[in-house]
Amino acid sequence: MMDNLRAAANNVVLKVILAVIIASFVLTGVGDYLIGGSGDYAAKVNGQEISRNQLEQAVKNERNRQQEELGERFSILAGNDGYMQQMRRQVLSELIDKTLLDQYAGTLGLGISDEQIRETIFAVPDFQTNGRFDNDKYLLLVRRLGITPEMYAQMLRKDLLARQLLNGLGGTQFMLPQEVDRLIALEAQDRVIRSATLNIGDRAGAQSVSDEEAQNYYNQNKNDFVAPESFKVSYLTLDVAAIAEKITVSDDEVNHYYEQHKDDLAQAARKKFSVIQVKTESDAQAVLEQLKQGADFAALAKEKSTDAISQRNGGDLGWMEDNSTIDELKQANLTEKGQLSGVIKSSVGYLVARLDDIQPQVLKPLSEMRDEVAEKVKQEKAQDAYYALQQKISEAASNDNESLASAEEVSGLKATETDWFTRQTLPAALNFPAVTKALFEGSLLGSNGAPGSNSDVINVEGDRAFVVRITDHKSESTLPLDQVRDKIVQTLKQQKAQQQARLEAEKILAALKEGKGDDALKAAGLTFGAAQTLSSVSPGSDLSGEVFSLPQPQKDKPSYGLATDRQGNVVLLALDEVKPHTLEDPMKAQITSWIEKNAVGSMFDALLASLRSEAKIKMGSASESQ
Repeated sequence: MMDNLRAAANNVVLKVILAVIIASFVLTGVGDYLIGGSGDYAAKVNGQEISRNQLEQAVKNERNRQQEELGERFSILAGNDGYMQQMRRQVLSELIDKTLLDQYAGTLGLGISDEQIRETIFAVPDFQTNGRFDNDKYLLLVRRLGITPEMYAQMLRKDLLARQLLNGLGGTQFMLPQEVDRLIALEAQDRVIRSATLNIGDRAGAQSVSDEEAQNYYNQNKNDFVAPESFKVSYLTLDVAAIAEKITVSDDEVNHYYEQHKDDLAQAARKKFSVIQVKTESDAQAVLEQLKQGADFAALAKEKSTDAISQRNGGDLGWMEDNSTIDELKQANLTEKGQLSGVIKSSVGYLVARLDDIQPQVLKPLSEMRDEVAEKVKQEKAQDAYYALQQKISEAASNDNESLASAEEVSGLKATETDWFTRQTLPAALNFPAVTKALFEGSLLGSNGAPGSNSDVINVEGDRAFVVRITDHKSESTLPLDQVRDKIVQTLKQQKAQQQARLEAEKILAALKEGKGDDALKAAGLTFGAAQTLSSVSPGSDLSGEVFSLPQPQKDKPSYGLATDRQGNVVLLALDEVKPHTLEDPMKAQITSWIEKNAVGSMFDALLASLRSEAKIKMGSASESQ
């Protein structure tokens, strides 16, 4: 096997396969293979050491992955020494495979130039400042990963190698077209079937379930009858909008606000500028001379300006208030309408600017703004009342921590009481992150799960706030048998009905296979329905799995089988005919791609098996946990 692989070292298909595998360990710390090990190693692969540190880091990564995926179940598994040893051995096995593949890559002479590495690093956006490579940022970010720049470059080299070779994967033919057509013919089928259904609904109604059977089922399946932790909550809602609805505003308040906030209510002074932007100072000086000699500013801007947006408008930038005017224009200190600036250096080149117009601050008379000012006064009063009310409620809820009664009294608000809910069925009115955190992660429950404290004021978006109190609480518990008996009885009846229907169907199936099916079907009151066609390309039926696993029918003799539909009914199947399915070109291309990818996977396995068979692998003391 290895001789054949070496002979094919220049074959692009094999190199692509290898590169695919290399890509998988670029992300798992291949840089560590470049570091010399110590005597306390995990394994040696053809003399190359896998250190204890490499193994421990890989095991840690796998633990984190499983913990994130399995959650609390992983804690149970992690308590089993046998499971953790098995995981450690599996991780070490993967490291050995990666080392073998890394070594074999060298025999193929695969490589990426230093220039390619440099260009790739320079192009990484995270290593750039203002669109240019920033070496300090590069060094900082790489070291945050816990590796050196040299290690990062080596990891990147392997990643680039994998990407380069993978680009050729799409155009590589792994199988002859005739082989692909043959496999597609096997996979793309239409099957003509008939079915007869043994409905379990009627059979379930005739079943009986004893108290002992119900008790046994309950004892064996208690985890299916767990009532989740649940809560009842009392809460007060503070809302600026609701407060504002009750506020009235007098004429005196409107007049006073207008006088005190004229600068805020007025349209700020504005200036209108035009600019011509060019690349060099000499170009700007030439433009300025032409303008001084009477050249038309707009025409010159359309001809000379390098700023595409203002160029189309003859250099016009529009009106600008002082706080939106760029520093370069402010520093030009243009004060008179029509005044030209000198040459202005900017971050985008050089500018020549003109002040086209000036509009002084404009304040409308109160008679035209009364409604607007009155609304501002109302909102300001509502905000003041809102925060004052928060303070009162906070003090009352803190001083009387046994209920929300005091908070209700000082606020004039009525607390809302919820019904029972779980963490998954929180009422929409309380569904805010800050509120859920207080309810489920805070200290509103006593140590024994009894109602505890009032919350402080919890602010949420939209100028709203809550004070909440858990008024009742139920811990997670197993429901008693009497509450779930009906459900258990129904389940057991369904199971018994399915068993009965299955036994009946198996007898009829045996008769069908012996050629005595007509009598058996008649005795059971069943008939096969009309023929229907199912396609393997787009099954569209919950019976497809069983249908396409049935053996091919013989001439004029159907193939028979059993299936179960989504409702639990038992279905007798008769397969009458198998026909090739005609595929459109796009679908054929998809299936071809799928077949080729599976061929690649088989070659992966063969390559790894061959490399292991000829490798010298020695386990070290670090291979087992201590």
